[in-house]
Amino acid sequence: MATVNVERTEDGFVATNGRGARVAIGGGDDNGAFTPVELLLAAVGGCNIVTVEPLTAQRGHRLVRLAMSVEAAKVESNMLGTVTVTYDVELPEGDPEADEVFRSVAQRVHERHCTVSRTLQQGVEVKVELPE
Repeated sequence: MATVNVERTEDGFVATNGRGARVAIGGGDDNGAFTPVELLLAAVGGCNIVTVEPLTAQRGHRLVRLAMSVEAAKVESNMLGTVTVTYDVELPEGDPEADEVFRSVAQRVHERHCTVSRTLQQGVEVKVELPE
């Protein structure tokens, strides 16, 4: 089970995982803080990239550069439209197979391995439990 605690602090809001890592959360006008929507997009990108990188390297094709942007527009005041992941890749020189391997791995990760992307695509119930 994955668990993150979110709480208000003197400086705003912070999410903390069980390993002690912290991420500042704000409303969009807080310097140095992610909005909740930005965190969602970062989760999509992070899930994909941390899976694509080692799988590509394991196949003998270490990419010189591997980055991405993740974007989505609001289609309603409280709903995002399509989330688009755009890779920025620099292939190693002298490796004619690297592009094909990268594309194959990235597509497979998107379709089968990235928990965040798959959850968004399939939809999942979000329950709220209030204290009694």
